[in-house]
Amino acid sequence: MFDAAVFGSLFLTLFVIMDPPGITPIFLALTSGRPAKVQRKMAWQAAAVALGVITVFGLVGNQILAYLHIDVPALMIAGGLLLLLIALDLLTGKMEEPKQTKDVNVALVPLGMPLLAGPGAIVQVILAVQNHDSFSGQVAVWSAILAMHIVLWLVMRYSLLIIRVIKDGGVVLVTRLAGMMLSALAVQQIINGVTQVIHGA
Repeated sequence: MFDAAVFGSLFLTLFVIMDPPGITPIFLALTSGRPAKVQRKMAWQAAAVALGVITVFGLVGNQILAYLHIDVPALMIAGGLLLLLIALDLLTGKMEEPKQTKDVNVALVPLGMPLLAGPGAIVQVILAVQNHDSFSGQVAVWSAILAMHIVLWLVMRYSLLIIRVIKDGGVVLVTRLAGMMLSALAVQQIINGVTQVIHGA
């Protein structure tokens, strides 16, 4: 059994949050000056680190929430506010691009985390795992997570080719559209959280 609706919803949400087109110029900036073989290796490392972080939070996220006595509506509202901040940065073009450092493996930090496996993606994965507890739902959720990270790896792996095809203007356009979609998603998540609080009162 496979829930295509759950897969599609989570995949699109993670795509908007993790923003593969927008990560392309950042990846190029962080790995500039390195041989193509090293760039390909760093693309794999960054995707693997992000997948590992997301997997840990997906598996033990509920336990963390229970230990901290955090209810789902509170997490939804907080996550919505966080996503809104990210969306505003995407819309205004104020996302800071970290500079390359020679002493640190940038594929691990900051590329793998927090740029790819950031708070917004972590919140969405925790909620998805918690809200879809059936077998088909869990298969769809983890399939979407895996598929998203494969996309991230492919985008970074072929970033030099992609940037030549869509140019800088294309990256900016896609980033702005992602910001609009993410802002709407953030507001809807806040509304859903507040609604649950009101109904639970």
